[in-house]
Amino acid sequence: MPKINLLPLHISELIAAGEVVERPASVIKELVENSIDAGATRITVEIQRGGILYMRITDNGCGISFEDVPLAFMRHATSKISTDRDLDSIATLGFRGEALAATSSVSKIEMFTRTPNSDIGTHYLIEGGKETLYEESGCPEGTTIVVRDLFYNTPARMKFLKKDVSEGNAVASVIDRLAISHPEISFKLIRDGKQTLSTTGDGKLESAIYSVLGRDFSKSLIPVNSENSGVKVSGFICKPVFCRQSRAGQYTFLNSRLVHSGTVTAAVEQAYKNSAMVGKFPAFVINVEVPFDTVDVNVHPAKTEIRFADEKRIFDTVFYAVKNAINLGDTRPSIEIKPVNKAVLPNFNKQNAEYKQEKLPTVEIPVVKKEVETVTKSSRLNGSNIPPFYRENVENVSLTAPQVIFEKNNVDDSSFSNNKKYTVDIDIVVDDDSEVENVESVLEEELPEIRLIGEAFRTYIVVECENSIFMIDKHAAHERILFNKLKKEQTAETQQLLAPVTVRLSKLEHEALISNVELLEKSGFEVEDFGNSSIIVRAVPSTLLKEDVIAVINEVAEALLVKNNVEIEALDRLYHTVACKAAIKAGYHTTNIELLDLAKRVLFDKDVMYCPHGRPVAYELKKIDLEKQFGRIQ
Repeated sequence: MPKINLLPLHISELIAAGEVVERPASVIKELVENSIDAGATRITVEIQRGGILYMRITDNGCGISFEDVPLAFMRHATSKISTDRDLDSIATLGFRGEALAATSSVSKIEMFTRTPNSDIGTHYLIEGGKETLYEESGCPEGTTIVVRDLFYNTPARMKFLKKDVSEGNAVASVIDRLAISHPEISFKLIRDGKQTLSTTGDGKLESAIYSVLGRDFSKSLIPVNSENSGVKVSGFICKPVFCRQSRAGQYTFLNSRLVHSGTVTAAVEQAYKNSAMVGKFPAFVINVEVPFDTVDVNVHPAKTEIRFADEKRIFDTVFYAVKNAINLGDTRPSIEIKPVNKAVLPNFNKQNAEYKQEKLPTVEIPVVKKEVETVTKSSRLNGSNIPPFYRENVENVSLTAPQVIFEKNNVDDSSFSNNKKYTVDIDIVVDDDSEVENVESVLEEELPEIRLIGEAFRTYIVVECENSIFMIDKHAAHERILFNKLKKEQTAETQQLLAPVTVRLSKLEHEALISNVELLEKSGFEVEDFGNSSIIVRAVPSTLLKEDVIAVINEVAEALLVKNNVEIEALDRLYHTVACKAAIKAGYHTTNIELLDLAKRVLFDKDVMYCPHGRPVAYELKKIDLEKQFGRIQ
């Protein structure tokens, strides 16, 4: 058996340094956190060559007394804990007493420090863990630490460092996160002689976010502020339409400590389900405040990994805080309008700059015979496959500039601006002869006038309401309406098939369906195991009667293959599949009265903002923006 040796001090220190010091960014993090714990209100960080050659951290904190300076560079020397009970309620960012010791063992450190009660400060030099200078010196209050030649005595680690630019970006990322978590502190970052960051330190999180992440990110934010069961959640989240391709814009803090928390991240992303586009991730800056004795930060040497005493309570509090913030703070996205490039207009002669005006073509459009809110008609459906809201007799009228206006008298102009809601209940009775009877629209509140302008590409509804024009994706809107209805009722109407359909599946898909028969029943399907990886479909949701049953079952099976133990999420996926298949399709013919009714549902229901995939249902173009674009107003 090999002989066991006691490692020399300098080797053990190098091993300990490896737990804390991985690159310049980790040094900056540890030393800046010490400055924050020292009560600094101004912190300046300067680096050269990404921090490999030179790092300087200057603060106006409490400083270190002359006699304590050498102790600060010893392992496990700290002023932040003294007994084992202190580990149960750590309130500071640093506490292990390893940062200075670990850093000094692999670099050359120079320190100037002075306390407010001292007339003279301390100048201290240490290289590779060995003290080389210890003297009194004149210096301002606070502490300045200069770190030179990182890993000069461990060339094996030097080769694992990346390019100077990459290391510098890592340092900048650390400062960004610390600046956001402490808006009450003014941070400055200087890279190779150029200042790249400056925060105000005014204590406002919005100011810190603006300085660090920029104007575009700041204008997309929704505030979060909630407290439940002793857990407080505060900060900002992005609007669902501004979700990103990666998680790079996610900042999680625990009691103002920068951390990585799978619990918090999962709770936020779950709250965005059915609002954010599939494959995109929300950006957020969230600080979770909990009693110090309910969290363990002594999990990882870098103090970024944490463990909660009650993970479920944290998850639920964050989830509902973010969900409520989205519901209250989200608004419909606006359309960005740009000037028309005359060079691409048809029949534009660049020689004489004359635009040839052509006669507008005659357009065939359907127009309802009667513009009323209560209609009693009987008509034949011409074999259409479209699942309509209701049918109405139409006639084709040849118009040059068609407009069909649906109005309601005695409109309260304030009802839309005050976000008052309404519901439209439509009862449809279709007999075997495809006749539609007794179609009624019942308004709970008086609504502002909505004027149907038309439909673009048989996909987008264009309406005018008060001082805005809205463009609505009819498929996305109808899909969301059906999805919300299924979720609210927690069941779907079932229709027995005249002839049961046998569907052959893969073994995994077959297992997924058979093991979720109860969920399928809640979503309107009735299936039985037919053996040999096949199933028999005896009933489907009534909205899917004209759909391809085999194709629908295959999609349902794929949705159920997503591994998740939460029944609610699995049921949501099924409702999503049913709603997507049943919704009116882009490109299908839709009557004007159907278009108008769908527009009302979208504009006056706050829950119809995004389709279940997360795509926006409607875009808004404000009159004031249009007038600015045309130069009517400045």
